Amino acid sequence: MMRFPNPQKPMDTRPKSSARLAFNPHVAALPAYNAGMSVAKARALSGKDDIARLGSNENPLGCSPKVLEALASAAFEPWRYADPACTALREVLAGHVGVDAAEIVCGNGSEEMIAALSRAFLPPGSSVLTVVPSFGLHEIEPLALGAKVTKIAMTKDLDFDLAALEAELRKAPQIFFISSPWNPVGPALNGAALDRLIKAAAPTTLFVLDEAYFEFMDPGMPNGIEVLRAAGIPHVVLRSFSKAYGLAGLRVGFAVCSDTEIARVTAAAKTPFNVNAAAQLGAIAAIGDQAWMKNAVIEIRAERDRTRSELLKIGITAAPSQTNFLFFDCRMDAAEVAKGLLADGIIVKAWREKGYESFLRANTGRPPENDRLVASLKRVLKR
Repeated sequence: MMRFPNPQKPMDTRPKSSARLAFNPHVAALPAYNAGMSVAKARALSGKDDIARLGSNENPLGCSPKVLEALASAAFEPWRYADPACTALREVLAGHVGVDAAEIVCGNGSEEMIAALSRAFLPPGSSVLTVVPSFGLHEIEPLALGAKVTKIAMTKDLDFDLAALEAELRKAPQIFFISSPWNPVGPALNGAALDRLIKAAAPTTLFVLDEAYFEFMDPGMPNGIEVLRAAGIPHVVLRSFSKAYGLAGLRVGFAVCSDTEIARVTAAAKTPFNVNAAAQLGAIAAIGDQAWMKNAVIEIRAERDRTRSELLKIGITAAPSQTNFLFFDCRMDAAEVAKGLLADGIIVKAWREKGYESFLRANTGRPPENDRLVASLKRVLKR
């Protein structure tokens, strides 16, 4: 006799090996993180060897030679466990940013700190506030804990909607995640804007300011660590070595907490040996070569602005940027644009968040790479 599926009970399409398992529904329903394409995959898809990597906001100039020297020295012992407390790195960071080392937690990229903060400060039924377009993990990590995430859309002129953010902050979410400079859009909060958000935050809200692109900001822009300290509200400021310092492959970032108790609980929510020995050595060497980092930032900012001007010449307006990337509306499916650019050997990132599927983000490369981007966009968009 032929059997038909029960219309009241959806068919389980999972592989047999997992069909009987109970999945965490919050994790099983998570959206995929929009990661950049690898060079190997780009070569395979495009058939080209010369690939312009403009999809992951990496530093096109590499990293300080002192980092490579440290990793080639006898100080790097890959057969030894790294210091789980990152003691030497935290001491160096404490002197660099002007806080107590006990208020710093180091992570496997600042991304791990987002996960740790979510685990530490989001009990069941929590609410989180962030923006859209967003850095994906500001939403994904809270969703994994079952939190409700409210996202405030950017304005039509590609900036923060401060009034809407203030209104939501008054509802006292458990955590407020905001990046400044803003990934993926580019603007940064000036002093007055940051002050407005701080004053709107409830004393029960943890204000998490993600400053992964801090070093690229215009002169005179606020230092989040200093401003939030003066305000006296519960907060965490995130910083990264992946961008200006060029250590994306080592994965090291850190959280500067408003007090030692927030730091202690955040540290308790991470894994014990989270920052590997190479990352700790490399980060210490990178901090010690501020001249290399600052020169790299000057060069990248200038090239970013030149590229933005070239895009404008072909009718593409990118958001004002205080980062190492540009974000712009293609006025068509950005995934198709990205596919067309890949045919020319160029990796970019097409945005996937609902309502922003026509936007594309491209980081600043070396001048020849940026020229290739503009020429390829002109061809793909028929400008």
